[in-house]
Amino acid sequence: MNIIAVILIAISLSMDAFSLSLAYGTLGLSKRDIYLLSAIVGIYHFLMPLLGMYIGYWILKIIPISPDLIILIVLSIIGVQMIFTSFKEDREMKIMNLIELLFFGLAVSLDSFSVGLGLRTVYEIPMVCAIIFMVSSFCFTYLGLKLGKKINNKLGSISTLFGGLMLILIGLFCLF
Repeated sequence: MNIIAVILIAISLSMDAFSLSLAYGTLGLSKRDIYLLSAIVGIYHFLMPLLGMYIGYWILKIIPISPDLIILIVLSIIGVQMIFTSFKEDREMKIMNLIELLFFGLAVSLDSFSVGLGLRTVYEIPMVCAIIFMVSSFCFTYLGLKLGKKINNKLGSISTLFGGLMLILIGLFCLF
């Protein structure tokens, strides 16, 4: 296949990062956190397809767990935390720690791991695919976080509550 197919796959892989970033952006992240989270998602989207290509097959044979179940668990934890945050009087408007950023990046990048299993059939140079995936996911995550922040500025804690519920629903949708 050609590079156009790779770009279309990259965009489709970035759509979940975009939609989840909209919800996560309602936390009113700082500019630094927006760039950091976008970079983390981009790096994961670079590494995950390569890992999927090289070791994914063996991992899924040894540990028969659905990547969708992992997404559900991670998104539900983040979503519940966001819902509790929406009811606090004095909301802290930033992500608390790097671990949460890393879990978010992992959650939105697991699908690129499974794409990695068949990456060589799409394009003969996996590194080119991974770079395109990284740039696309960085851009879509950044855009989603910025739009989510604008929504939060207009709607306040209601947007955080909605964002948390949305994360849980997306996680459930991925499972089924």
